[in-house]
Amino acid sequence: MTEGKNYSGQLVFGLDIGTRSVVGTVGYRSNDRFYAVAQRMKEHETRAMLDGQIHDIRKVGETVRQIKEELEAATGRKLAEACIAAAGRVLRTVNVTVDSEFAHEKEITQEDMYGLTSYGVERAYERFQNENDTDMKFYCVGHSVIHYYINHYPISNPEGHKAKILSAEMIATFLPDDVVDGLNKAVELAGLNVANMTLEPIAAIQVAIPEMYRMLNIALVDVGAGTSDISITKDGSIIAFGMIPMAGDALTETIARHCLVDFGTAEQIKKDAGIMKEITYKDIMGLQQSITKGELLEVVNPVIESMALQVADKIKELNGGKSVSAVFVVGGGGKIEGYTERLAEELGIQKERVAVRGGEVLQSVEFLEDHIVKDSLLVTPVGICLSFYEQSNNFIFVDFNGQRVKLYDNNMLAVVDAAMQAEFEKEGLFPKRGKELNFRVNGKTRIVRGQLGEAAVIRVNGEEADIHTPIRRGDKIEVVPSTAGDAAAMELGALNEFGDVIRVTVNEKRINLPKFARVNGKLQSKYYDIRDNDEIEMLNYYTVRQIADFMDVMVDDRLHMYVNNRRADMDTHVFENFTVSWAMRGTDEDTWLTSRERGEMAAERAEKDRMPEYGAYALIEEGIEEEPESAEPASRKKEEMPSDSARRGKEPSRTIHLLVNGSPVTMKGKMSYVFVDIFDYIDFDLSSPQGACVITKRNGQISRYMEQVEDGDVIEIYWEK
Repeated sequence: MTEGKNYSGQLVFGLDIGTRSVVGTVGYRSNDRFYAVAQRMKEHETRAMLDGQIHDIRKVGETVRQIKEELEAATGRKLAEACIAAAGRVLRTVNVTVDSEFAHEKEITQEDMYGLTSYGVERAYERFQNENDTDMKFYCVGHSVIHYYINHYPISNPEGHKAKILSAEMIATFLPDDVVDGLNKAVELAGLNVANMTLEPIAAIQVAIPEMYRMLNIALVDVGAGTSDISITKDGSIIAFGMIPMAGDALTETIARHCLVDFGTAEQIKKDAGIMKEITYKDIMGLQQSITKGELLEVVNPVIESMALQVADKIKELNGGKSVSAVFVVGGGGKIEGYTERLAEELGIQKERVAVRGGEVLQSVEFLEDHIVKDSLLVTPVGICLSFYEQSNNFIFVDFNGQRVKLYDNNMLAVVDAAMQAEFEKEGLFPKRGKELNFRVNGKTRIVRGQLGEAAVIRVNGEEADIHTPIRRGDKIEVVPSTAGDAAAMELGALNEFGDVIRVTVNEKRINLPKFARVNGKLQSKYYDIRDNDEIEMLNYYTVRQIADFMDVMVDDRLHMYVNNRRADMDTHVFENFTVSWAMRGTDEDTWLTSRERGEMAAERAEKDRMPEYGAYALIEEGIEEEPESAEPASRKKEEMPSDSARRGKEPSRTIHLLVNGSPVTMKGKMSYVFVDIFDYIDFDLSSPQGACVITKRNGQISRYMEQVEDGDVIEIYWEK
């Protein structure tokens, strides 16, 4: 191939990194045909790979580098990316069904189908991760749609059909991280990036079983050096994948032991047996030896039988416990004489239905180099190239905070996906709140959240970004973790319950009392800083004593207090809109008291102030019917005072009739009456609040307690809800 030659399509570089050799193919697809521009093969100098697993990454990488350089020389093109395939070692599969429901019936497009299958891969990966009971990390290395459905009816190709629901039954395959990473690392050491990764049986089936044959129940067996990879088709789809860790190397090792030769010599003896009746070789002692083809087949026959039995059992297992209709065999290990016949016997099908497939399935492939012979060995290498067109770019690599991260590319990747794959703490992406504050108010739990910290600083390729910024292969992502905010803090006064004051009337003066609370049993003001696990009891009342303290008033403990015009004491609770009255020392506010009580107080004051006795008697004459305890004996009074009847003439009185809350009430015994007197004639409990406050109305107007009432008045008294 001369340098500078033009090709009609994009060149694809496929690498089949096998247990015994590396095959590199460069080509392009045009008009449903694949043109293999150049192909090179090189065997490993040592057993750098066993059973499809790389053991010596550097040696494999060097072999890949040599292949790359030879192909660059042949094509005149610089090769930067390669498609690779993994053997089915420790293969795991997951079946999943996914739906995509549209707002209304629409015509299904390729984009709809691609989006659905991408979603199916994500769902399969989530399910696999949930069921993964090992410490190994797995990657999805391939997927296949078993059946499509439109509106729950099966269809082979939904494109162009109208549907409201598009569904897909899929199979996804997963391999351990060490298998995948070993292949990636070897490719990187050769100066290449991975453009696409697939599974070897998927790659092989691209070529060996065309879609027109996939309606049949067929098995494809790719017999390599270290593994025999298996895939099953049925009803137009690939329905299962599997693998057994036994293939051509098992034959070679048996030959090496029997002929007493090294592994390389044994491999050559095995190849020669395919074309020669007698093979000559030198053993490890340097002695010339020979073996006939018949003798050699007799030596390896037990291995052939074991391989065939294991593959047959795996095929039946993958196919629901029954055999398949036919088997296509590809790969060098399956070319050993007697293998296909033995496999047919184990499967219970005609021997003609198990066959090695080579040139027959490469009809749509054209090799542009003359020395290439179409063979079963070339099926998988060509299939790896073709997989680029079917499942291109299913893995990408990005740099996340200096760490190289591999991601499954569903064309919807964002910064958050890279962060999760890099095991970056999710909390580091979002602003963190400071410690929250937990407490209880009147028995109910309250939580105050801490302050938000600073959001994470995210850059993609040096540009400002966020967690939803799309990412592509090779992007450099930098994330500075978010910070935590200040811990939650709150004063009692910030609670909604502290929003108002308690309004009461004290001796006809309106007083606004600030609210208090009991915290953990102790009274606290609104300036108290709430602490974690505090028990807060909001107080919607004051005691008479607390009101007096708030007003800085000295109350004579010997006087009587009234709350809502009922006798009270210093510990009586006073709620919103209650009235409080008392007689403060040195004032004339004892007009609130009854005549008897005024006499008692006057006598006490007289005694305290050493007032002349006649002064006390003068106060008593105001209407006290019984002598106060401080008065002198009656005999002395009679000697010095006028007769009782003369002094105490009976006061005149009048009777009035009212309508109170719709019921007639008659009041008598006094010359005049005030509103508060009504409470002596009705059953209205002021000591047990039934609402926010007591409403008092006289003839439809709000009335004060000391307002005079007259005959015929209409009175309303009720609790305001």
